[in-house]
Amino acid sequence: MWPEHWPTITRQIATHTDTALTAVRSETVPVFDEALAELNTLPYEQVTAVHAGMVRELLEELHPEGLTGEDVQSVLENALRNGMRWLPSLQPDAVVVVLTGTLGVHDDEAPKVRPGDYVTAGLLVLAELLAARKAAPGRYLRRAVAEIERTETVEMP
Repeated sequence: MWPEHWPTITRQIATHTDTALTAVRSETVPVFDEALAELNTLPYEQVTAVHAGMVRELLEELHPEGLTGEDVQSVLENALRNGMRWLPSLQPDAVVVVLTGTLGVHDDEAPKVRPGDYVTAGLLVLAELLAARKAAPGRYLRRAVAEIERTETVEMP
């Protein structure tokens, strides 16, 4: 399913992210928890880099004229409302940190979020954006990885 030239860890991130996002759509807690547990065994920075790339691209596609505060608020509210309905352990602060971090807004006074809570929140934000776009995650996973590959191969002056 995933390109064979991808490293094993990258393929695992893509596979478990895809599984988790499918579980979010169907609100299947055991499948989501299993995929999340697998993602949490992988390098946190790599997992979050892929997820952040997906979130950025989806936000750009959904808001080609630019992102407003109301747009961000809507994503936040919808992700929280939909997530809390079937995943009561969801940490609202984590959803805020995912969105602000992805947008490059860093608040030194923001609450510290545990890695597992951050990955959970990121998946719920992704699921919300994918639903709004009426899209499957595969192409966004591929493009996020391709962008990471591209930036890693660009020579710095």
